Parts: sequence; structure tokens; C-alpha cells
Amino acid sequence: MAARQVVAGPSGPGRDEEAALTFERAHYRHDTRWLLPVPSRLCLACVLELLPEPGVSLVRKKHVLSCFRDVLVRHASLVVQLVAQDQRVCMHFISTLFGLLRNMEDGSIADVCIEVLIQLTTQLKSEQTIQCLLDECHKELCNMPTMRDSLATLTLLGKLVDAIPVLADKLVMEHGDLMEHLLRGLVYPNEGVQASVCYLYGKLFSSPVAAEMLSGHFREKLCPLFLSTLDVAQTKELQINCLGLLRQLLKYDLFVSVIMNNSALVESPNSVEGPPGETSLPLVLKKLLLSRDEILQVASAHCITAVLVHSPAKHAPAFIHADIPEFLFEHLSSSSEVLTWSCYNCLILLAEESLFFSKCHTVYGIESVVRSLQGSLRMNNTELHKQGMLLFAEILMRQPEEIKLFTSSAMCRDAGRALQEAVSSPVLEVATEAVKAASAFLRKDHQSALPVQYKELRSLIEAMLNRCADFSQTPMSRRPLGHASSRDLEKAIFRRGKFLLNTLEGFRNACRLAVEFQSEPSAQENPFTAPSAEKEDTLEAFSEFLLSACDSLCIPMVMRYLEQTAHPALMEVFLSILHSLFVIVPHMKEKFSKKLAASSFIRLTMELKARFCSGLSHSALNQVCSSFLYYLCINLFSALEKTEPPSREELSAVSEVLQHGLPQLSSRNPESLALLSDCQYVEGAARQRQYCILLLFYLAYIHEDRFVSEADLFVAVRSFLLSLQDQGERPPLVVFRASIYLLATCQDKEDALDEAVVSAISKFLEDIPDLCLIYTHHSLLLRFFLLYPELMSRFGHRVLELWFSWENSSYEELDDVPSAGQPALPASLAALFHILRSSPSILLILLDLIYSSPVDIARKVLIVLKTFLRRNEDVQVGGLIRGHFLLILQQLLVEHGASPSEASRNLPLLLSLLSLVQLRNESKQELDSMAMKLLHQVSKLCGKCSPSDMDILQPSFNFLYWSLHQTTLGSQKRAAAVLLSSTTLIELLEKMLALTWAEEGSPRTTLLCSAWLLTASFSAQQHNGSLQVHQTLSVELDQVLKALSFPKKKPMLLSAAILCFLRTALQQSFSSVLVTLMPSGAQPPSAHQDTVLAPLGTSQVLSLVIALQNLLVQKDPLLSYACVGCLEALLNYLHSRSPDMALHVASQPWNRFLLFTLLDAGENSFLRPEILRLMTLFVRFQSSSVLSHEEVGLVLQGAALADLSTLSNTTLQALHGFFLQVQNVGLLADHNMAQTLQAFLEGLSSRASSTEPPLQDMLCLGGVAVSLSHIRD
Repeated sequence: MAARQVVAGPSGPGRDEEAALTFERAHYRHDTRWLLPVPSRLCLACVLELLPEPGVSLVRKKHVLSCFRDVLVRHASLVVQLVAQDQRVCMHFISTLFGLLRNMEDGSIADVCIEVLIQLTTQLKSEQTIQCLLDECHKELCNMPTMRDSLATLTLLGKLVDAIPVLADKLVMEHGDLMEHLLRGLVYPNEGVQASVCYLYGKLFSSPVAAEMLSGHFREKLCPLFLSTLDVAQTKELQINCLGLLRQLLKYDLFVSVIMNNSALVESPNSVEGPPGETSLPLVLKKLLLSRDEILQVASAHCITAVLVHSPAKHAPAFIHADIPEFLFEHLSSSSEVLTWSCYNCLILLAEESLFFSKCHTVYGIESVVRSLQGSLRMNNTELHKQGMLLFAEILMRQPEEIKLFTSSAMCRDAGRALQEAVSSPVLEVATEAVKAASAFLRKDHQSALPVQYKELRSLIEAMLNRCADFSQTPMSRRPLGHASSRDLEKAIFRRGKFLLNTLEGFRNACRLAVEFQSEPSAQENPFTAPSAEKEDTLEAFSEFLLSACDSLCIPMVMRYLEQTAHPALMEVFLSILHSLFVIVPHMKEKFSKKLAASSFIRLTMELKARFCSGLSHSALNQVCSSFLYYLCINLFSALEKTEPPSREELSAVSEVLQHGLPQLSSRNPESLALLSDCQYVEGAARQRQYCILLLFYLAYIHEDRFVSEADLFVAVRSFLLSLQDQGERPPLVVFRASIYLLATCQDKEDALDEAVVSAISKFLEDIPDLCLIYTHHSLLLRFFLLYPELMSRFGHRVLELWFSWENSSYEELDDVPSAGQPALPASLAALFHILRSSPSILLILLDLIYSSPVDIARKVLIVLKTFLRRNEDVQVGGLIRGHFLLILQQLLVEHGASPSEASRNLPLLLSLLSLVQLRNESKQELDSMAMKLLHQVSKLCGKCSPSDMDILQPSFNFLYWSLHQTTLGSQKRAAAVLLSSTTLIELLEKMLALTWAEEGSPRTTLLCSAWLLTASFSAQQHNGSLQVHQTLSVELDQVLKALSFPKKKPMLLSAAILCFLRTALQQSFSSVLVTLMPSGAQPPSAHQDTVLAPLGTSQVLSLVIALQNLLVQKDPLLSYACVGCLEALLNYLHSRSPDMALHVASQPWNRFLLFTLLDAGENSFLRPEILRLMTLFVRFQSSSVLSHEEVGLVLQGAALADLSTLSNTTLQALHGFFLQVQNVGLLADHNMAQTLQAFLEGLSSRASSTEPPLQDMLCLGGVAVSLSHIRD
């Protein structure tokens, strides 16, 4: 003993820890190699000798084991190297540790001992060591009389198999009799032992090989004992180990079947098999679900899931009958994400069984699902979001229609809001599942709780579409060099297409919902909305939203996707949506169809059919494409804007053609054109396909979708028509309309049809009762009919009439607009003008239209002709029009001589055109024989009219007036002679003049103006040419003077016309043979002065002067011209009869006031022609009291300073006449002023030859023909 102490060394500070770890009695004998080079200075040999020593305290043994465990963990290689040097040492160490474990009752020391054994065994990796340990465990269990002391051994075996999984197979194969000991442990009334047994079983069954070998053991012995143990387990350790074993068992279909069959026998009310006390797994798991331990709840849910994944249809009924769905729904309100996720999984699998729904579990739990979704969406667990949406979608899709899922509108609203939030998720997987759920949510039976929440549905659909739009616009991932990986790109396109397809399916369900609700009166609107409130929650508003959303979001998204690839299933859904929208919003279907056609949807659908539907492939897509095209075409035909609305028979014919032809069409455009061009004998089915193709091309071209070559289509249609003629067939009218339209719009300018085709078309047209049945309004169609003489001569009149009837341009704006600065013509009118210029003979057809068409059409034609003549002055068509008009007029007078005004309501329009043609002629042009015949016929027409026929007389008077004044003097004389020979015309004029004072404010004022002007012209021409008069006309002079003295209610133009007449009478000294001025009523005895002035009296002269002065003050240019001209004639008349009276009138002080009133109109106002002529008149009669020589000098100075280049020719002439009159009377006595005057006159004379051409003399003022020179001179 003393020697050992010496070796151990003296005790002291720092030696206590080392002393505790060494065995003093034996340590001195130990070689230093057993001393581990670690800070704790642990001797491995001491450990081996100390542990079995009975005299060492348990505390010290536990401390040594703990230190050894730490060294083994931290310095495993050193320990293994020492122990592995000698196998005997190794085996001794294992046996020592196992013996210590076997004899220890302290659980904490046993745990450390087990841990050291496991670590040492796994580190040594020695088969012999492992076998030794297994043998020791086996021996221990076999020799143990009871299971009371087997806990440590069972625990060691379980952890050993856990650490070395291959031991499971070895243990079952080589130590199979241990299974009986395990069964004993499982029934031993100690839950610690039972927990260890379950743990070991769990590790054994984790090996597929061991599990297969144990299958009989489980089926025959273990299963009922295990379920019973699980059922009665109280400690958490046993419960968890049992559930762990159950999870391992449930991985195998065999064990699942055994367990569930056993459970079914237990649950069967008629079961008498099996020992008492057997347990049903669904009931056991249900009990665990009801526990308040979250771990057990989650484990129970996992086990249920593990059973169901093998066969939901087979095993789900047992759980459903156990009311497990009810408790799963309750647990959805848990704050634990793991538990919620686990419940989601269970419910998803249970939802595959119809019993789940028929037992109304979903009705019970839907509110919990919605609340759970609302809560989970606030978390960041995307897997939870996805599983929740997957469950919701399964419930919504599988819920039977006869079982109402949502019992209140509020619950339906909350569900919609939860879906809306999930759809907007930035995580694609979550959004995808949410879109699927939303698609299922949009079912009629889910939305049947009143009132229908249309506003919420709208928000949900908007969220779906916006999310899809955002995803579709996300840029594709690119490689650093900018080249897309083809595989990644294909995957990205596929994902986008899949998401778009899901979204479209949801939108289609929304459309189907709207269609189904149309037959539900209670679903039309919210019955609780106030009558005065704006009704947004209505089916109509929802339907219009669907149309708008499809237009603004669905269509653009699909079009963008089609640029990358085409997916048949996606296009099938998309086209079915478009089809359903025709039904959803019937009042918008025609407008929507037009927009689709204009957006090339006819082309798109035909390309889809050609690409995917050839043969028998994609029959569903073919059917959807055909159905969509059918309704699209029917809508387009029903809403054609520029053709006659189709009759019921025509629509029926179109429907028949489309129904027969569309399903058979799956050819590409070249093949379709080849079918149209087939010159062989065409049978019925092929002919129907031709008809169908033509109708599709027709509608596409009308809406500017020209997806085939115009030249090729032109040739194909031409061949088609020839084929019809060769086979003696007559196509339906709508097909012929399409053919004619396509020929017209596809014809090139140089590519004309041959005579055979034109003849065939002409024969087809002859069999049509009215061209309106095949007419489509288009300028090219008009050109087509007018291009070929055969078609123009036979059908041009009707085609032009149809063209004008369909023209909706605002022609009124073009009427009475001067040619300078005119606005641009409408395209259709410009095209017509081009045709007219190339073929002026068409003007004759237009002239016939004016005469024979309805008034509204004739009015359009007249305005078009007027505009054409104004804008194309180089086109000489006057003779053509006048000659044709002469024939029309002659025919009219022969057929309706007694009352021509009743012959045609359009006669005034023809006369108006004739007036325009006359106005268009060059001035001072000789009248030819045709013009003279026209004068005769028009005057004859006027003579047969009464003053009330204003619409005929006004343009006739204008024509007569212009004809008189727009020609040479010789022609004027001949024209006047022709007109004066018409006694009925003169009688009409007399009646018209008498109406001037009989009808104050009459609407026929313009006609009265023309009558006075014509009378003045006739009187002047008769007087100048001494023409023969066949009929005189009488005018009351007093009424004339009274009309001038009180002109308040008369237009200025009428006053000017009367003044023109009075001036002519004064110039003729009242000696006209044609016009007799009659006094009105009894006249008092005349004074000598009155006798000289007769038929005027002094008072009448003064009254007339005052009237002229008053009219001049109004400062109207035309009226001023007439007043000055009348005043000149009056003074000349007075001067010839009584010079004193003329001087007296010219020298009245009031004239000075009048002159200065007129001069007060602005700077250089004296340079107006009428004022200059008035001053000339005063100078001529030397009225110094009116205009002094100083004032004349001032006028001269002002004229010298004026820019004469800006003055008109009329003003220059008036200025020259004024200064010449001043020079003649010698008004300027000052020599310098006289020289200035002479120089100014010479300058005016030289300028007269270089002035601009005179302004237009012939005008139409307020519908009255006026010659300025006639009024002025």
C-alpha cells in the first residue's frame, strides 16, 4: 500500500480532480500509455478498474463516466486508438460498462452508461464488439425472470439500433426470440418499459427488411397489443414512442391494412371476433387530437395522413365515421403553424372521399377554413398558405351542388376576400393555388346565398387578372451574356401559360355564373339596396364588368402569350370565354363582335383550326373555334352598318352555310384559296365550304383584316363566279354580296375583269329583285360598278342611289362654301370625285338621281355636284348637264304641263344645279342655241307656276337673271326678247311685285328680290333694244316710294332691288313700254311744278330724297350702291325737267350732314366707291354748301397719301371720276392744287391698266342671284 501511495505521489492543491479520476490502489501499476494527454489527466486503466469496484461510491463512478464521456466526445481518436490496441481490453471495457448498466438502479448513471456504450461502440466500429454487446443484451433479457429490470437493456438496444440501423436486420434474424420478450415488456405494467419496447420496435420497423420479417409477428401478436398500449398510454414518453412506432408502421401498406382492418372489426357493431379490449386506430388518434398537447395533436394528424396516403378511398371512411374531420376543422383555429399545416394535409386527403361531403363535414367546417385562411395569410409561411388554398380548392371543387356550402352571404363575402388576398400573393405557388380555388369558388351553388356579392366577385376577378398580368409581364431570366437558356425559357413560358390557363378557367367560370344567374330573378340585383342608391351589385353591372375586363386584360394577355407559343387547351378556354360574352351582355354583342373582327380574331381562329384541328386532333378546340366563329359571324351580319339589314331568311341562309362549313374548315389560307379557285365540278359539300370561306373573308375584309393577298383572293373569287356560271348555280344572296365586295376591294387599278366574268356578274345581278340586297357601302364597290360600261349602264343608277343613301358624311357643311380655303373632302367623296373626273358621263346619272330620287338623297347628290363643279372648274361639263336637263325639263312640261310643281319634289334641286352651272360659265360669253332653249323652257316653267311655288321660282329666277347679265350685249338682247315673249312670265312678275307691299315679313322676300331685279333687267333691256312687248306690267308708284320711305320691315337686299328698279325707271324718264307706273287712288290737282316732274310730285321727290338719305346712313355696301345709283338717276331726271329743282335737291344742308356721317366710318373712309360717287354728284351740281373747295383739297391730300395699290378697281374708277369732275368744274382755283390734281389724274390713268382684275360680279346672296354691276351701275 505504501508503494502505491509513493507512486501516486503526495496529495496537495491541484491534485483533487486528478485523484478523483484515478484509482489509487491500481494506478501505480498502469503504464503511462493509458494516461490520456488531455487536461483532465484521465487514466483509461483506472477507469476500467474503478467502475466495477464495489467500494467506490456511485457519485464517483458517475463523475468518472461523465468525464470519460466528455473525453470520448472530444478526443474520440485517442480513446479508440488506446482501446482498439488490444481486443481483450476492448471486450473487457464493454463487459464492464454493460455490467455496470445491469447492476445500476440509478437512472441518471444508467443514461450516462448507455451513452458511453453507444459512443464507444459506434467509434470502435468492431463487429466483434457489437456482437458481444448484442449477446450480452440477449442473455440479460433471456435470463431476466421479470421485465422489471429490463428497462436499461431495452433502452440500450433501442439506442444502439438507432445509432447503427443495420443492427435492426441482424437483431431480428439472429435474435428473433427477443421479440417474445418485447411482447412481454409491452404488456408489463410499467410505462417506462413499454416506452422502451415501443422505441426499440420503432427502430426495428424502420428497416424494410426487418419489417418484412416481422410482418407475421405484427399481424398475429403485436398489432392488438400495440393499439391497446397506445390507447391507454398515460405518460408522454410512452405516447410519443408509440406514435413513433405507429409512424414507422404506417409507412408500409401491409401494416396499414392490418391496423385498419383490425380497427374496422372493432368498430363494426356486429363484430364478435377478436379478443376483448382491442382498439380502433381512428378512435385512438381522435383521443390524441382531443388532448391539449400540441405535440400529440400534430403527431396524431401526421399518423392520419400517413394512413390516408395509402388509399384515401379505402381508409377515409373509418376516420370520417369517427368524426375526426370535425376535430381537424376545430384545430384550424390553432396558432401553431405546424398543427394547422398538419390538419390541412389530413383534410385534403379526407376530401377525396365523397362521404366527407355527404356527412356535411364541409358545411360544418367551412367557416373554420375561411377564418384559418384569413389568419394564415398574415403569416410568412408560404407552405401553409399553399396547403390552405389547396384544401379550400378541394372543398370548393368537390362539394356536391345539392349541399349548400355557404349558408350566408356574409360567409361567402369573407371567403371571397380571403381568396382575393391569396391571389395577390407575390409567391407564385400560393397565387396558383388561390386562382384554382377562386375558379372553383365561382360556381352558382357557392354564390346562391342572397344577396349575391357581385361587388366582391368583381374585386376577386380583378385581383386574379391583375396578378396574371403582373406575372405575364415579368421579364424572363437571362444569362449574363444576354442569351436566354432555351430550357429555362421554355419552363418560364410553360409556367406563364399554366398560370394564364388557370386564370382564364376562373374567368370562364365567372362568365358561366353570369349566364346561369340570368334565369334567376332573385339574383338580378341586391333586394336590400335603396331604390335611389346607385346599383353596383347587380348582374347587369357585373356582366358589363366581365366584358370590360376581358377586353382590357384577358385579350391582351392571351395575345402576348400567343406571340411566344400557342397552347390548344388555353385557346379553347379563351374562345369559350369570348363566346359566352355574347350571351352575357347581349346588348353589346354586336359592338364587341366588331371589335373582335377588327382585331383579327377571324384570322386568329382560322389559324388555330388550321394548326391544331386537322384530321381528328383537338376535336374540342375545333368545336369551340367553330362555335365562336359561328356566333361572331352571325353577330357581324346582324350589325353590318353599310348594307341593308339582313332579313330573317338571309340570316337563316348564313346560319346554314356556317353550320355546315365551319366544322369542316381546317385548312390554311393557300389551301382555302385553292378550294375557291377549283375549276373542276364542285360538289355540294365542297360548295358549302366555298360559301363559308367567302363569308369569312368578306367579314374580315369589311373590318380591315386582310390576311390573304388581295391579288390571290381576286383571282380566286373570279374563278368561283365562273364556276357557278358553268354549273348553272345561283349562290345565296349573301354569298354573292360577299363575292362582289371582295372583287371590288381586291381589284387592282390595272387588273380589270374580262368580259366573261363581267357578263356572269351581270346575269347574276339581273336575277336579283333589288340591288340593295347585295350592296355593301364602299367607294371601291361604287368604282367597280362604274368602271365597266355594261354594269354602269344597267345598274349604275341604282348603285349610285344606294351609295348616296348610305353616305353619312355631313354634306351640309360643303354647301355654299367658296372654293378658296375649303376643308378637306371626306375620303368617300374624294373617291367619287376621282371617278367623276375620269368619266364625266356619270354626271348624267347623278342628274337623273336629283330628279327621281327621294328628296334627302337628291339633296345629297345636289351638294356633291355643286362641290364637284366648284372644285373642278377645269372639267367642262356645263353643256352635258344643260343638255340633259333640257330633256328632263321638256319631258316634265309635256307630262305635267298644267301643274309642273306637282311633277317632282326634286325639280327645285335641278334648277338650283342649273343656276350653279350658269354661274360657273365665263362672263360675257355668247349664249348658244341650247342656252336659248333652256331660257325658253325655264321661262315657260315659271309661267306655269304660281307665286307660292317659291322652291321652283327662286332657282328659276336666278337662272334667268344670271343668263341675262352673264353674256354679251348681243346675247342679252336675244335672251331678253325670248323672255319678254313669255306673257305668263310677265304676268307672274306683276303678281310678285304686288306682293311686296301686301305681305310684310313674308318668307318669300328672296323671291321678291329676284322679281324686282328681273323686272328692272327686262325693262332696261327692252328700252335699250326697243324690243317688242307682248304683255305689260303695272306698278303702283306710290307703293314703291312708300316701301323705300318705310323700309323697317324689309331686308336691305329687297330695298336695293326696288331702288334698282326705280333707278331704271328714272333713267328711262318713266317712259318704259314694258312697265307702267300707276298712281294709287285719286290724285289732287297738280301744281305747275308737279306737272313738269310728272309722274312724280315735288313732295314725292323730297320724300324720296329723304328715304335715300336714310338708307345711306345704314352703311350697307350693296344698299349704298343702289342708293347712290338711284340718287344719280333722280338728279339727272330732275335736271332734265327742272334744273332749279335738281340744284335745290343737291344743295340741301342735310346732304352735308349725310356726307360727314358716312365719312365718320374710319380713316380713309372717303375712299369707298359709293362715297366717292356721292361726292362726285355734289361736285357736279356745284353744291358748295355740301362740299367746299377746301374740303375737296383735303380729299386730294388724303388720296395722295393713300396706298393706291390696295384699292379695288371699282374704287380707283370712282376716285378718277370724282377728281375728273372736280377738274371739269374748276373747283380748285389754286394753281398748285390744280397741278397736283392733274398729276394725280395722270397717275390714276396709268394705274388703271395695271390694276388687278375686277372682283367677281355674279354673286348669290341669301339664295338671290345678284349682279354687282347691275346694282352699282
